[in-house]
Parts: sequence; C-alpha cells; structure tokens
Amino acid sequence: MRILLVEDNVRLRELVTVGLKAGGFAVDGVSDIEGAEAALAAVGYAAMIMDLGLPDGDGIDLLRRIRANGGTLPILILTARDGVEDRVRGLDGGADDYLLKPFAMEELQARVRALMRRPGSMLGSVLICGNVALDTASREVLIDNQAVTFPRRETDLLERLMRRPNRVVPKRALEDGLYGFEDDASANSIEAIISRLRKRLAQSNAAIVIHTLRGVGYMLDEQA
Repeated sequence: MRILLVEDNVRLRELVTVGLKAGGFAVDGVSDIEGAEAALAAVGYAAMIMDLGLPDGDGIDLLRRIRANGGTLPILILTARDGVEDRVRGLDGGADDYLLKPFAMEELQARVRALMRRPGSMLGSVLICGNVALDTASREVLIDNQAVTFPRRETDLLERLMRRPNRVVPKRALEDGLYGFEDDASANSIEAIISRLRKRLAQSNAAIVIHTLRGVGYMLDEQA
C-alpha cells in the first residue's frame, strides 16, 4: 500500500519513511501543501499522514479541501499540537485519526493499518485465494495453513494481486503500489518480482497461478 507523508521536518520525514517501509508500505514524502496536492493529483494513495504546521499553510486547509471535493482518502494527522481544541478541529475538519508527536513507530504503523481496515477502504485483515492466505497486518503468508517466508516485495505484490482475484491488475498500478518516488525501480522490476513470486508459489505447492497479459498487466486466480 502506498502512503503519502506530508512533513516539513526532513529528519522526521526520513525516520517515518524508514519505519513505514519496514511495515510493508511504499512511501512518498513531501514537505508542503503544494507538494501534497501535486502528489495527490498524480497517484492514487491508500492513505495520507500529514503534519499541520507546514511552510505554505495549515494542513487543516488542505484536509478541508480534500473533503470538500469528495475525497475519501484515509487521513491521519501527525502533529505536536496537543490541545483539545486542536484535536477537535482536526477531526471535525475531516481527519480519520490524530496522533501526537513524539510517538512510537509501532503505534503509527498500527493506526495506519486500522485506518485502512475500515469499511470502504482497500485493506482487509486476511486475504484468501485457493490454499493461500495473507495476513495484511502481520505480513504472514500461509499455504495449506503452513507459514511460508516471502521477501517483502513479493509479499506486497502478492497482496495487490490477491485483492483483485480473477481481475487484471495493470502493471502501472503494481508499480505505483510497490514503489515510492525515491525508490530505485527499473523498467523490468515488476517482471522480476513476478518471476520470483511464481517460483516461490510453485515450490510451496500454492493452488494459485499468476497470468501475464502482455502489454496490460497480471491476473491471479485459482489453479484449475
């Protein structure tokens, strides 16, 4: 799942990015409202984490514009503003959650996962296809109820496909979900991950298969 992080403190933005990536998320970091609006226009994010005190304005204003335009993106405010009136203003302005600085990275990861488990969101708790189950919170993959170790990128790609079984997932959508702006991804990165994932699934006797639709994308379904 790809997250937009809006934070003007460079060091904190780097630390949060590292922490979220460790939790299985792809992260794009921007420092101001202008950058956030440009990123939102270009990418379909799973959630946004935003500070309030930004160099070019108040994050609340951005939040209200998103909601006024009908945006349903899950948004978590991450700020040092600890007054009751600040929390009320943020939540009434359209935020889904409000977390104060300083914070524990584990809690931030858990709150983001909780946001995306809410009705209407993309993130479910456990995905099942054939004899394969993927816990989206723990990132554990079970095949025939036996835990199998998958590298992070393969787990992330498998999740994207398991969310849309028997439907074509465009290659661009996979790239957007797996890689942030600053990630070094080659033109053949998705093909390479797909190849490794297929081999790992076959070696583990998974009853699912990944089809390639050349020039379009990939589709996951159960083996006949």
